[in-house]
Amino acid sequence: MLEIIRTLLPFIIFVTLIFSVSYSFRARKTEDPKLRGLYSARMNIAMGVMLIVIAVTQLFFFNDSNLRRVFGTICVLLGLFNLFAGLRNHSTFNRR
Repeated sequence: MLEIIRTLLPFIIFVTLIFSVSYSFRARKTEDPKLRGLYSARMNIAMGVMLIVIAVTQLFFFNDSNLRRVFGTICVLLGLFNLFAGLRNHSTFNRR
């Protein structure tokens, strides 16, 4: 079971990276402010999930060191902030 999770996490990181880059390009190319906000919010959501998954891999699947703990903690905090901001912005732009 642990091996399945170890092989699944890099795949999740790669998929969220593709979504994040895709939404970033879409947000920069579109002219409509509502769509720009929605794409930016979706980019933040994908980036937040990606950072949280990176933190999980750093904290639980490698040798324990202080540098990994600090890096993992920073990634979790940034990921949660991006996820929260993306969800909040998505609901704001979705109402308009």
